[in-house]
Amino acid sequence: MEEWLEPFMEYLILERGLSVNTLESYRRDLEHFFQHLDPDGQHSLSPVKATSIIAYLAYLRELGRATTTVSRNLASLRSFFHYLVRQEIITVDPTTYVEAPKVEKRLPKVLSIHEVEKLLEAPDVSTAPGLRDKAMLELMYATGIRVSELVAITPVDVNLSSGFLRCMGKGAKERIIPLGEVAQQALLQYITEGRQEMLHHMESSALFLNHHGKQMSRQGFWKILKKYAQTTNIHKDITPHTLRHSVATHLLERGADLRSVQEMLGHADISTTQIYTHVTRTHIKEAYVAAHPRA
Repeated sequence: MEEWLEPFMEYLILERGLSVNTLESYRRDLEHFFQHLDPDGQHSLSPVKATSIIAYLAYLRELGRATTTVSRNLASLRSFFHYLVRQEIITVDPTTYVEAPKVEKRLPKVLSIHEVEKLLEAPDVSTAPGLRDKAMLELMYATGIRVSELVAITPVDVNLSSGFLRCMGKGAKERIIPLGEVAQQALLQYITEGRQEMLHHMESSALFLNHHGKQMSRQGFWKILKKYAQTTNIHKDITPHTLRHSVATHLLERGADLRSVQEMLGHADISTTQIYTHVTRTHIKEAYVAAHPRA
């Protein structure tokens, strides 16, 4: 069964167009599963049964893995065994009747508008790195794109004259997202005044560069975000996804329709976007309790 891992990975790349990060998760989950079934590496894997899958999921829970991690592992196994059935390598899918653990839907953590404003004003725009940081933060808050999408942007993806951003999301799906005037101005200033200095006379197809003149990494942006969160004394655990959550919440609070926000964020399923309606209702209730004399 292990010998089908590489063909399966090729299938995921060619047929489903999954991102590099998703592919790495699939590989890691499946290799861990194989190791659990055959710890000595003797390649003595017998046909996998549903009981083997259930036992493995229980093993992950014993290790203290989060429910979301256990669910993701089951999803990886489902995809793999579906593939084996389609290829007629096996006749029975052992994951068919295995139930995924119930994942408690937690409301995403968001920043207030005041906190976002403090964050966006933090970079020192008298320097090239500051212009870059300002442009990245303004762009993320203007569009709600993922950090992986942010660092992959090229200069040709930005149309400042029309006020649109071209973004390649999960599954190589293209989105065209409008840009606000503030984000356009920050991008223009970075492109005309900061990016050339960041290049250090080298060439790069990436829009956002690190201090070596190479493409900014996700980890690099995460560190930048953490730095500004500390300097502005925002006492919340801020991640790149926090900004994405904040964009969606602030849009819905101000009357944006759910379908438009779904398209903007690139959610395949509108139920993913609907979680933000619960966040906005929570904020309304908090405001009511704080302000109404009879609350």
